[in-house]
This record gives sequence, C-alpha cells and structure tokens, in this order.
Amino acid sequence: MLPREELLKGVENRDSVARVIDQAEQAIKTWEVVLTDFLSPPELAEIQRVFNRLTEVQLVAWGGYPQAERQRIAIARSELPLDQSQVSLVAVEIAGNFLFDTASHRDFLGAMLGTGIIREKTGDVIVLGERGAQAIVAPELVEFLEMSLKQVRSVPVKTQRIEVTELRVREPKKKELTTVEASLRLDAIASAGFGMSRSKMVDFIDAGDVRVNWKEVTQASSQVKSGDLIAIRSKGRLEVGEIAVTKKDRYRVQLTRYM
Repeated sequence: MLPREELLKGVENRDSVARVIDQAEQAIKTWEVVLTDFLSPPELAEIQRVFNRLTEVQLVAWGGYPQAERQRIAIARSELPLDQSQVSLVAVEIAGNFLFDTASHRDFLGAMLGTGIIREKTGDVIVLGERGAQAIVAPELVEFLEMSLKQVRSVPVKTQRIEVTELRVREPKKKELTTVEASLRLDAIASAGFGMSRSKMVDFIDAGDVRVNWKEVTQASSQVKSGDLIAIRSKGRLEVGEIAVTKKDRYRVQLTRYM
C-alpha cells in the first residue's frame, strides 16, 4: 500500500491529506474512481504536492469552473482514464429579491450551513447582487437544499438546480505591474504588488495571513521566485512573473495582481 507516514511527513493539513491517502488506497484496491469532498485551496495544493511523488494513482481536481477555489478531487489508478467529467458536482441557484436587504457571501453560506449540511459538501458560492446567488454542491445535497433553503437574511428564496453552464462567473480583475527591488524578499515583493507599506505587509506576514503557493509563510525574509502565488486573506492574490537582474544588480519583477 501507499507509504503513509512518509507522505504525511511535514504536511500542514494532516487530517485532509490522511483522508485522501485512505481514498487513494481504496481507488487502487477497487479499480474504481473515488471522489473526495470539496477541499480548500491550501488543502488542494498540499494534496497535489504530496501525490506528485506517486506513480500508482492519478488525481483530477475540478470545482465547476476554471478558477473555482474549492474543488473536489477524483482519484483513480494510473492505468484508468480520468478527466474532469468524472468529478461529480452540481450547481444550484438561490433566487430572491435582495434589492433592499443585501446579502454577502457569508450570509448565503451561513444560510446553507444553517440547514444542517456540512462545509465539505459545498464548493464556491457566487454572489449575484440583488438577484441572489449560485452555489456548487455535492449532487446528494440538491433535493435537500431545494426543500430546506427558503430564506437568506430576511429575504424569502427559491433554491433550485441549474446547469453548471449557467454559472455566472465573473472573470477576476487583474492588474499587471513591474517593480524593481534590491532583493526577492517576500515582504518587499508583496508590498509592491499589493500597494501597501512594507511594515504593513510584515504585520500581515507575522499574523499568519500570507500564503505562498497556499502554504502559510511567517518569515518576511522568505525568498520568492518566478511562478509563485502570494495570497493575503481578503486582499486577493499576486502572481510572480518573470524576474530579471538589472545592470545595478537589482531585481526587475513582473507581477500580476488578481482582485
């Protein structure tokens, strides 16, 4: 079977990774495709990093649309065909008139969880402003939500299944910028990319609010490299692009900020 202790060495999301190892062993044993629950970006990144070392199994992650944050993983033996269509999920619309009582992502998610379902069975929630929201969920929840989710805040809602192709996903706004820095320290690059002072960025890093490639980093002096993704809770994401050394031995860094 899989080298469990070796795979779990040094991982942050130990329970999640251990659960997926169990599911991978099941997939190997039964020759069937096994599905995880929905996973958060840090869990997804760590699981994919851990399983990259293995040749026995393959993983495909999908959350309903390309930039979905929360995704399920389909796991199968390497010999079997596997693609996104085997990741089972459905979309629901939560429709109501929110013109006079605006609801946030937290409100919609809270109303869904208030029916008794668990977070692991829900993917992304896409807020549509005054018209309500759409959500991606595990298929077995649809009928229950259609019957149980009748109100969000003070607003009566109708919950019904829709096609995944009907999701109204907004392309993330992005801003391209270039900065020239004396070093590739995390605090220097991230403060330039997010447009804030270096001391403020250090506060975010010290507080554990900064992740690089979805891994929490608490050292302001950590070095970044091309291809890294820097995320700050509630502030968006920053992708590190091409890095070039100038004639004065400084670093010219291309950055893309997603908001």
